[in-house]
Amino acid sequence: MNLSMKLHSPVKWAAILAATLLSASGAFAQEYRSPASPAMAGGTAVFFLLVGLAAYVYTALAVKTIAEKTNTENPWLAWIPIANLILLLNIARKPIWWIVLCLVPLVNIIIFVMVWMAVAEARSKPSWVGVLMIVPFVGAIVPGYLAWAD
Repeated sequence: MNLSMKLHSPVKWAAILAATLLSASGAFAQEYRSPASPAMAGGTAVFFLLVGLAAYVYTALAVKTIAEKTNTENPWLAWIPIANLILLLNIARKPIWWIVLCLVPLVNIIIFVMVWMAVAEARSKPSWVGVLMIVPFVGAIVPGYLAWAD
């Protein structure tokens, strides 16, 4: 009997702890909303919107410059959201139907790496630069390197 009590003791204590915490969840569920919460949420949204816009402008300028340096037609397509994929495929000399592959999850990662490798080769850079696109934070530098490094 003593052995049985020792085996069930941790389970019993865990059950007591769980029952206590669950019964006290009403006290933990109380929330205090300060008047600054909506302002902070709005400020955060504006911040991320501006960061996203800056990233879009940077990428569009880089792709436009790459298109101009590789003598690809219509470099202004870099500013149009889906058309910039068509422009990248033209720079990389890949078929346009690869846009469909860009819509398939996980396949799109491989396709984008292959496209950026071909873009690097079109700019006379080593193709492994395109592989760097999957590295966090480094991938943000690659379009600028391919556009403005000479």
